[in-house]
Amino acid sequence: MQRKLYQNLLDWKKENIKMPYMLVGARQTGKTYILQEFCKKEFENYIYINLDLMSNIREIFEKTVMPKEIIENIEMVLNEDIDIEKTIIFIDEIQVSEKAISSLKYFCESEKNYKIVCAGSLLGVKINRFKSSFPVGKVWIDYLYPMDFEEFLGAIGEQKLLKKIKECYLKMEPMLNSLHEKALKLYYDYICIGGMPASILEYIAKEKNINRFNDEINNIIITSYIADMAKYTENIESIRNAKIYNSIPAQLGKENKKFKYSLVEKSARAREYESSLEWLIASNMILKCNNIKTPKSPLKAYTEDTFKIYLSDMGLLRALAKISIHEMIANKNMLYKGILVENYVAEVLYAKNRELFYWQIGSGMYEVDFLMNIEGDIIPIEVKSSDNTTSKSLNYYIQRYKPKYSIRISSKNFAYQNGIKCIPSYATHCIE
Repeated sequence: MQRKLYQNLLDWKKENIKMPYMLVGARQTGKTYILQEFCKKEFENYIYINLDLMSNIREIFEKTVMPKEIIENIEMVLNEDIDIEKTIIFIDEIQVSEKAISSLKYFCESEKNYKIVCAGSLLGVKINRFKSSFPVGKVWIDYLYPMDFEEFLGAIGEQKLLKKIKECYLKMEPMLNSLHEKALKLYYDYICIGGMPASILEYIAKEKNINRFNDEINNIIITSYIADMAKYTENIESIRNAKIYNSIPAQLGKENKKFKYSLVEKSARAREYESSLEWLIASNMILKCNNIKTPKSPLKAYTEDTFKIYLSDMGLLRALAKISIHEMIANKNMLYKGILVENYVAEVLYAKNRELFYWQIGSGMYEVDFLMNIEGDIIPIEVKSSDNTTSKSLNYYIQRYKPKYSIRISSKNFAYQNGIKCIPSYATHCIE
């Protein structure tokens, strides 16, 4: 399945940048797959090293961080010659060796043109908690997220529909009703299964029949996330990590979605759980959305203490909330359908900006789901799960702050009315 990030890899190769390439992202987002495809297609020779499985290679990095010695030792362990001009080396699960990460600095500074790419689960956590000096400025870091709706349509062969969506977005003209309904149907299928590559492959394998989708796929991914918490943290922290993660459906199910530690555990205090919250954010398992009361640039300078937390993938959120796909298809849980759509919008905006903001005043009396800096203007973004677009909050915000324009995401077709860009949910990825 083609990923948009592949272009970044091609740019890295074209620029012949000596910095090793590091791909960061949550488990199961497809890091290993995309890097393997890149190495096989774009280079004459390719060596794959998994530091979690290959203790003999891991030992090399523990003894030295110097590139020449590392390569010579790898040659002896693998019993093969490495032509560094024609060979790319992919170091997977690099997070298990801090020395291996440190060595990237010396690969970058070497006179020889080493070609190194690396990836690993929880690399974000490793970077945040690096005990020695992280090679800042010596590594090209990219982030891989679950597949968005654009990538989903590409994976299921709907390139023509994808192109039409983009055209209508740029012109802000409505789609044909038949195409609009088709796009919505596929979008709601996608919202149910999520953007994890394994889930999309399962959907394709079942001939795009949502009724036949095996939901165990998402449950297995959630189980692997919980297992990572236990594997890479102290016992008490892993327990707290899991409690926060499992509380997300309840946090988002409230009318006021502000994160509350009391929903994690009745007696929970911020100082006890802050470290776990930061661990989950760094792992890319959850996304933090900061509250803004004064919508000015730079938004980060006006953040409040309150915030919302979204899950990294709406399909995982639905599975974690124990909402069956059949409920979603039958529209028996419209409240949570709206939450899943909002969670998806958070995913898309986060992937574009790496930060999320929302506006709220008056203890939730007025709230706009997201704020985004677009070409120097602070643009409010409201999310609706249906075609009911009545909103006192957005109207109040517009009257008070007079933004250049506003964005409303809903199931309605494209339109531009009264300073509001109406964007169908399936076109969220088009927002730049």
